[in-house]
Amino acid sequence: MNGRVEKLSGWERRKERVRKKIKGTPERPRLNVHRSNKHMYAQIIDDVSGKTLVSASTKIKALDAAKKVGETVGKLALEKGIDKVVFDRSGYIYHGRIKALADGAREAGLKF
Repeated sequence: MNGRVEKLSGWERRKERVRKKIKGTPERPRLNVHRSNKHMYAQIIDDVSGKTLVSASTKIKALDAAKKVGETVGKLALEKGIDKVVFDRSGYIYHGRIKALADGAREAGLKF
């Protein structure tokens, strides 16, 4: 260790602040969202057991938009008996593609 303190970026600080307050349980798992320049990823995670229950992304063929990822993850969750989740926006502002994914998941039947 050289004693140098590295600053976190604004996104990393927001992500840590959001994750301090949100925990996924078996009754209400966490719907985590990751956004890159090309793709969107959504996972439903049980933090108690540390397992991913459902996942979807735009890398899957026939998925080309954030809303469709939300609808797909919502349908897969309902098939597994999950209807209530906690939304983890991962420090991203609730706007644009993040909001579209959340709206798609709500339309598919998830409650958060």
